[in-house]
Amino acid sequence: MQLITSARQGARVRLESIDTTPPKKALKADAKAEFDALGEELFDLQDLQWGARLNSVLIVLQGRDTAGKDGTIKHVVGSLNPRGVSVASFAVPSTEEREHDFLWRIHRHTPRQGEFSIFNRSHYEDVLAVRVHDLAPKSLWTKRYEHIRDFEEMLSENGTIVLKFFLHISKKEQEQRLLDREKEPRKAWKISAGDWEDRRHWADYTQAYQDVFARTSTKNAPWTIVPADSKWYRNLVVARTVAAALRPYRKRWQDRLDEVGAKKKAELKAWRKKP
Repeated sequence: MQLITSARQGARVRLESIDTTPPKKALKADAKAEFDALGEELFDLQDLQWGARLNSVLIVLQGRDTAGKDGTIKHVVGSLNPRGVSVASFAVPSTEEREHDFLWRIHRHTPRQGEFSIFNRSHYEDVLAVRVHDLAPKSLWTKRYEHIRDFEEMLSENGTIVLKFFLHISKKEQEQRLLDREKEPRKAWKISAGDWEDRRHWADYTQAYQDVFARTSTKNAPWTIVPADSKWYRNLVVARTVAAALRPYRKRWQDRLDEVGAKKKAELKAWRKKP
């Protein structure tokens, strides 16, 4: 795993130099035990967050076709209480959405305090697909990097914990997964000629993503590049990263709940004294 932090903002990230497979010492059996433990921890942290209502969490999932965005949501978010979780998928903008600024449709799905929002693709498509397929002038989409940074900084200043993941899959693994979809009846509905067409733009997307990492990774909204050829390791890395990001807030959330609890007890005590 490579974590792109504010210290590396502006640096060039070479995706071809970052492995898409688990470390040799990583074992699937060990990963399952750790993942299960992380699931329990995430549920507990979310419970504190929900009650304290001091922060929200925004998880952005980006990746090439078949990288596993849906699978990550199913397994990692499956550890959370659905009461406080929403998932938003961003397809081609509607007519109404195109008549607004590109962040309008995104902002409506950001999480309220106490809640998680998961973005399956996101505002980054406006500097990825839009760029690669020449859907807008360069003079327009290049300005969006700054708009995105400002947008995410504003969310952070208002208590949102922003976590961005790029699910890094190899071209070979992607091809195998696309072929597998054709063989599996339950997955055939996912078949798209557009997925194969995008493979022709592999290098262009690589360059676009590398620019995204360099220009939008900040201290408050870092990018994590996740090896995604192995689904079990992909899920583990995402769970690890989310848990690590939330742990520092545990005491603050618990203190807030203790404060609220003491106030509620005092109110109940006063009520019981009424004639």
